[in-house]
Amino acid sequence: ATAFMGYVLPWGQMSFWGATVITNLLSAIPYIGTDLVQWLWGGYSIDNPTLTRFFTLHFILPFIIATFTILHLLFLHETGSNNP
Repeated sequence: ATAFMGYVLPWGQMSFWGATVITNLLSAIPYIGTDLVQWLWGGYSIDNPTLTRFFTLHFILPFIIATFTILHLLFLHETGSNNP
């Protein structure tokens, strides 16, 4: 998701296209899709506030991924693997 957001970062038509694609993908999730789109983007209308959220997520997601990677290394690799 982070790479996809980075691919469509430039302001302009590609950003609108990327936000529209992500909106359509999220809205296709059964039961929670519509609520997820409302929570993430604030609705189905793609405009300047949507792109601002888009870019904010693009900035924050690598830090979230790095945090989970560190937590994974700290907690799941304490004793090693018992998998042959």
